[in-house]
Amino acid sequence: MAWEDLDAFIAKMKKINQEFGPEKCKAIEIWESTPCYNEAQVVALAKLSNRIQMECTDEERPGVIREFAELRDQVQPRENAPEKIWLWPDGNMPAETEYTDNSEYRYNHAPDFIPYMLEMLVPEDVTPKGAIVICAGGDHGESVVFEGYQTAKDLNALGYQCFLLLNRTNHNPWNGHECGADGARAIRYIRAHAAQYRIESDQVAFAGFSNGGLTGEAIIENYSGDKKVTDYFPEYVPDELDAYYGAPDAFLCVYGPRFDGGPFRWDGVVYPPTFFAVGREDSAMKNLHYVYPDLVAHGVPVEVHTFAGVPHGKAGASILGDAYANFDLWLPLADAFMQNVYEKK
Repeated sequence: MAWEDLDAFIAKMKKINQEFGPEKCKAIEIWESTPCYNEAQVVALAKLSNRIQMECTDEERPGVIREFAELRDQVQPRENAPEKIWLWPDGNMPAETEYTDNSEYRYNHAPDFIPYMLEMLVPEDVTPKGAIVICAGGDHGESVVFEGYQTAKDLNALGYQCFLLLNRTNHNPWNGHECGADGARAIRYIRAHAAQYRIESDQVAFAGFSNGGLTGEAIIENYSGDKKVTDYFPEYVPDELDAYYGAPDAFLCVYGPRFDGGPFRWDGVVYPPTFFAVGREDSAMKNLHYVYPDLVAHGVPVEVHTFAGVPHGKAGASILGDAYANFDLWLPLADAFMQNVYEKK
């Protein structure tokens, strides 16, 4: 995209955000808690949002926004919906970023956002193969519908206990210490409750999509090995969960490798076996070409799969009717990868 095109695109998106932001922000909790609401309504809401942001003319947009708002207000909660698992005790959430204003609707999460996760578990008559923390891309919102919720359904079908992570998102506006701390906290919680989830405590993977993949590496960089939350947040008061290891046993990085040329501090890092899935029409291929040799040079076991004709952001897209059947192959491949990792423990 030429710079003049980029400037025009940014101006267009800012205008759309001014019009759509007040109504869209009221739908964020619905998308991010998809397991708690009527699936068909949530999916329809996500499709309308995409239409407003990507397809509508200036003349069409106000009417479609009204349609969006009417549907949003009709979305019904499910019976027996999972309860939110809040990640931090009141008054003891480690924080660095000063974020106080979202009046221009730049971010999906408001300044008072509190990180949580949601269980999506296999039936009681299924023996779980392990647990997976799933972190959608961008700054979450509607991305959770396909990259989070649909992916969790697919991984449930393969036998995994899944947990949708709604953390403080990387660079949107929080930093790697904060987004990583939330992810590590989720992993620690699952390890602490391994018996309840019927899994081995050393079989907890992290699946990150796009920006969620950057969050996964932030967990590894900042909280693997002997690294602790208090290394970055001296005022944080450790509790019983901090006794558990915070980095994953396997890392599924789906079109989310570290940016080309991006720094990484290897001191004290214990990098887990890593699985990459990237579409060959995705600009993240450039990032993969940068990160892969770095991991191999540091002795990290790595498996890489690329998929012809697939652009960015297509994991779980079947729920929105935008399927790339060949990219769905990443799921059984990741299953085989994780089982191989766990067999070698």
